[in-house]
Amino acid sequence: MERPYMHWEEAKSFMMAAFMKVGVPQKDAEVCVDVLLESDRRGIESHGINRFKPFYIDRIMKKIQEPVTHLEILKDTPTTAVIDGHNGMGMVIAHKAMCMAITKAKQLGLGMVVVRNSTHFGIAGYYATMATEHGLIGMTGTNARPSIAPTFGVENMLGTNPLTFAVPTDEAFPFVLDAATSITQRGRIEYYARNQQPTPAGLVIGRDGTAQTNSKQILSDLVSGKAALSPLGGIGEELAGYKGYGYATLVEIFSSALQAGSFLHQLSGVAEDGTARPIPVGHFFLAINPEFFMGLENLKHTTGEILRQLRASEKAPNHDRIYTAGEKEYLTWLERKDKGVPIGEELQNEFKQVRDLLKLDIRFSFEKP
Repeated sequence: MERPYMHWEEAKSFMMAAFMKVGVPQKDAEVCVDVLLESDRRGIESHGINRFKPFYIDRIMKKIQEPVTHLEILKDTPTTAVIDGHNGMGMVIAHKAMCMAITKAKQLGLGMVVVRNSTHFGIAGYYATMATEHGLIGMTGTNARPSIAPTFGVENMLGTNPLTFAVPTDEAFPFVLDAATSITQRGRIEYYARNQQPTPAGLVIGRDGTAQTNSKQILSDLVSGKAALSPLGGIGEELAGYKGYGYATLVEIFSSALQAGSFLHQLSGVAEDGTARPIPVGHFFLAINPEFFMGLENLKHTTGEILRQLRASEKAPNHDRIYTAGEKEYLTWLERKDKGVPIGEELQNEFKQVRDLLKLDIRFSFEKP
């Protein structure tokens, strides 16, 4: 059954009203909504408006996330900075941090800003592409609630910890590699559960070392520690899962050690008495100015040539197209820009729940007359 589409402006207007009703200032709400909608513009539905209620509205209502963001700059140098987000809105904190990195890179070639005590910041690619919009290379990463088991282990220790890069090109879209360091991410399993689909075998292992496929049960078991995601590459060494494990560990270090932040099980979100508590994640942001090397135009042209030659290389049987990172997301935007954001039945119900809970005078286009 095809899902109906909600116009971008309708989705924006509703989420703006809801965020502001729970105490998020208007300018901050605009950033938060733009990050969520950008995820759906790119077709990354696991991190878009599907997470509006459970990751943001619910956490604010439960008082484990602050609607008003109080940024504190702990250290600031010409090329670096350390920020404490005090459990405010992760998207607002991340946006400010990348803006600082961009300003520093424009002036001195490189800018790196690290953050502690933040919250979930949406898709990492949003912040990396902020840099490309200024003719810079962008890089970012974040730790998260424990989900990944180390190679030869079954306990969820590391977050899905994306390591994300964006590079300007001479094409209509930048090169954007935005991926978790696990085979899949929690958001994808949330998507499977929301649509009553099983999780493919091999993505999640239980404490007994066997594959789990019940999506809703997996989400519960990831929180309780009864299941863990496999690192990128797979279980054990034969499929090189140690590579994903290593990259996830690197992101964990960069998201905590430079800023004296929280890590591993300190990010569980569960207090000793079993109650929910803030998840004080850390982020890092790096901007690189190509003008301090061989220039922006050279970077864009060479990057574009690399991508074009990759796409033009010999195709495997039964495949007529090769894609490069960021291309599918661009094509999704071309397809959705006039149609809007797809909104399934469960998400429709969540929107209605938020509207009714907050007593917003709104009628959605998907509601029957």
